[in-house]
Amino acid sequence: MQFQILKNPMSILEVHMSKGEIITAEAGALVFMKGNIDVKTKMRGGLLKTVKVAFLGNESFFVNDYVASEDGCVLGLTGPPVGDIIEIPIDSNNGFIVQSGAYIASTTDVDIDTKWQGFTKGIFGSEIFMLKVTGNGKVFCNAYGSIIEKQIADGEKMTLDNYHLVALSQNSEYSVTKFGGLKSTILGGEGLVTEIIGPATVYFQTKNLKELVDLLGIKHASETQGSRTPFGGFKFGT
Repeated sequence: MQFQILKNPMSILEVHMSKGEIITAEAGALVFMKGNIDVKTKMRGGLLKTVKVAFLGNESFFVNDYVASEDGCVLGLTGPPVGDIIEIPIDSNNGFIVQSGAYIASTTDVDIDTKWQGFTKGIFGSEIFMLKVTGNGKVFCNAYGSIIEKQIADGEKMTLDNYHLVALSQNSEYSVTKFGGLKSTILGGEGLVTEIIGPATVYFQTKNLKELVDLLGIKHASETQGSRTPFGGFKFGT
């Protein structure tokens, strides 16, 4: 099986398959199929795992297994965020915690589950559950904007806004805290940040989807209430 990530940004994952090969993908990720490919929809793991991932990991109940019935099959997959797609290699010593909603697809030897962190160690904004990716294979993730990979050296610390974090190596040492004091949190427009201590591998996105949603919400409120926006009275869009 061969993989190509085309057209970064606005990416699409192209999977070239030989007879008998299988790729698992998030429901709704399909863009196109070429060749004789069977599609088998299944629950994600057992019933309990499926419910956990769907409701607490912000993923769907079901995934699709795409099975090539002949050589030369091609599959196109993508995710909802407008941005890059990345390939993250997974092995027995190299699992990852992945932002909920970022998962697109994985090879069949990769396990997707939720990872409990508790209220005091909540990560990715207000999320309590995240996707834990383990096994031996490849996982593909989509994010908003470009995706940057950073290697954090042993003992080095990196502070990252939660809404920019895409994936973090499973065994990393990290904690979630407020950015500065209460005053800087309110006036500076920052909220929770993740402090990561190396060694660690971190993937983060260059854009913040929550900020876009908030901006669109402000625009909608100003239109429906007839009030001025906080952007000097100008409205974005039409």
